[in-house]
Amino acid sequence: MEAVPVAEVLDGHKDMFDLGVFVGDLALDEEVTSDDESLEGLQKELDDCKNDQEVANILANGIKLREYTKGVENNIRQIELDSIQDYIKESENLVSLHDQIRDCDNILSQMETVLTGFQTEIGSISSEIKVLQEKSMDMGLKLKNRKAAESKLSKFVEDIIVPPRMIDIIVDGEVNDEYMKTLETLSKKIKFIDADPMVKSSKALKDVQPEVERLRQKAVSKIFEFVIQKFYALRKPKTNIQILQQSVLLKYKYTIIFLKEHAKEIYAEVRAAYIDTMNKVLSAHFRAYIQALEKLQMDIATSTDLLGVETRSTGFLFSIGKESLKTRSSVFALGERINILKEIDQPALIPHIAEAKSQKYPYEVLFRSLQKLLIDTATSEYLFTDDFFGEESIFHDIFAGPIQVVDEYFNAVLLNCYDAIGIMLMIRIIHQHQLIMFRRRIPCLDSYLDKVNISLWPRFKMVFDLHLNSLRNANIKTLWEDDVHPHYVTRRYAEFTASLVHLNVEHGDGQLDLNLERLRMAIEDLLVKLAKMFSKPKLQTIFLINNYDLTISILKEAGTEGGKTQLHFEEVLKSNIAIYVEELLQEHFSDLIRFVKTRPADETATSSEQVSIAEVEPLVKDFASRYKAAIEQMHKDLITSFSNFLCGMEILRAALAQLLLYYTRLTECVKRINGGSALNKDLVSISSILFEIKKYSRTF
Repeated sequence: MEAVPVAEVLDGHKDMFDLGVFVGDLALDEEVTSDDESLEGLQKELDDCKNDQEVANILANGIKLREYTKGVENNIRQIELDSIQDYIKESENLVSLHDQIRDCDNILSQMETVLTGFQTEIGSISSEIKVLQEKSMDMGLKLKNRKAAESKLSKFVEDIIVPPRMIDIIVDGEVNDEYMKTLETLSKKIKFIDADPMVKSSKALKDVQPEVERLRQKAVSKIFEFVIQKFYALRKPKTNIQILQQSVLLKYKYTIIFLKEHAKEIYAEVRAAYIDTMNKVLSAHFRAYIQALEKLQMDIATSTDLLGVETRSTGFLFSIGKESLKTRSSVFALGERINILKEIDQPALIPHIAEAKSQKYPYEVLFRSLQKLLIDTATSEYLFTDDFFGEESIFHDIFAGPIQVVDEYFNAVLLNCYDAIGIMLMIRIIHQHQLIMFRRRIPCLDSYLDKVNISLWPRFKMVFDLHLNSLRNANIKTLWEDDVHPHYVTRRYAEFTASLVHLNVEHGDGQLDLNLERLRMAIEDLLVKLAKMFSKPKLQTIFLINNYDLTISILKEAGTEGGKTQLHFEEVLKSNIAIYVEELLQEHFSDLIRFVKTRPADETATSSEQVSIAEVEPLVKDFASRYKAAIEQMHKDLITSFSNFLCGMEILRAALAQLLLYYTRLTECVKRINGGSALNKDLVSISSILFEIKKYSRTF
């Protein structure tokens, strides 16, 4: 058994031992009086001890330091002895622990030897791995280079070689989906041979190029025959061209691409063949459609159907049949013809169905149908040619014929068209079709639609001027009728103006507004001339009022767009009503009106003294005796004179209101006369007059 060092035993009691040493040192310090001892730091140590709890307890109990130190030393020795005994008791365990530690040390020594051997072997393996890594990188680079070379060589062989299957399909195969894919492959080979200079210098090309060229020629020949055959199918009667284009021709669109890239001369022939075919086919279709439409046309107006022309000279009295009368009513009135603008997107008419129903239409209906068919056909053809040929210019070559057919028919009809409303409707139809093509983003008919629009306006102006001149140059004697009711020329004018105003609402054409203003001045001048044919001024005024009122009513029926024309006629109507009211009152109450007008409303006392009772009394009694009969007679005159009851009622109210005003001024004059109260029994009360006014206002 090995001896355990005392230092290790005492290590566990270090705190107790340090305390004893401290106390002993403190005691020794008290006895040291040698001059050699340094007192440096003593004060600091004393200050430190002052705060020590143990020292404070010792000093508090009055224990002497030397005795305390000895007690501590004795305790330490006793503890040391006890510790030694404890270690002696555990000596066997310590020996066992020592043996175990020594065994572990031996094992660790062996492990160190083994690990050292491993380290040496790992170093050797690392060197071998490094060598293998370098060899692997070298092999990878070689493999990459070989793959790149193989890829280029493989692509070269694939691009230049002509498989037997390709030859069989190109030479003997039918033109179908597989043929299209084979054509694409052949096209790639031709482009590959022509594009790469290195290929042209290769020996393989000498063997392959003749075969490729023969295949190209064979493919071009077969494609040409196939496409031309499909084009000729478009010429067959009753062929739905659009279905054939979409379901058949577009399916073989690549044949055209192949010809364009590898056989430009043949492509030019195919292009020309398609243009010629479609030009003739569409021209024939439109020509046949126009011939069918001509059977459906309803003639609305002739050169004699003008505003200021006498009814008898236009043959109105000799017209027979409801259809003829209906047609005549459409010469100046828009009526249901406006519906054509609401049906702008409807499909074109099918002539044989309409003919079977014996239906007839104004020319603007046929015009819309023809133009609708034209823009729809043009849209379809434009999109197809752009997709199939990839050229927009082909469309214009194709549609030169159809447009010429339509133009010839349109110009012939327009040359004999005297229907101003129909022409304006056609102008609006063209405008709507321009918007449709704009929304479709199809510009192919822009120039054509502009040309049609430009040709319509001069014709409209010419026909409009015919109407205007017919009013200016009208024969007053033949037009005049001894009747104060609205003249038929006025009705024509009002309906004609209302129609054009209605068609101009959303467009605001200033030139048309100016022309309508000229037309208004002409009709006013004509009405004044016709009114002067009446012998009595009252009849002249009634005639003008009836005609102005009719004009306003028709303009209002057309909508709220009467504008300046309606406002003007309302002003002249109001002016003439005021004139008529004075004339009517003068007819029944001339003495009363003359008296009142010679007496100012603000008459002074001096002037009133000049009026005597004898002068006023006959007026008062005359009015009281016959005012009811006079009002009743006025009522009868208004009923017979004015065709519009509403207008007559307004005139009666205005007349009675003016009469009440005159009579009120008379009663005020009577009140200012000395002794005028004697006439109070003969004065009619204002309430009585108001009662009569209300009575006739309700019954008119």
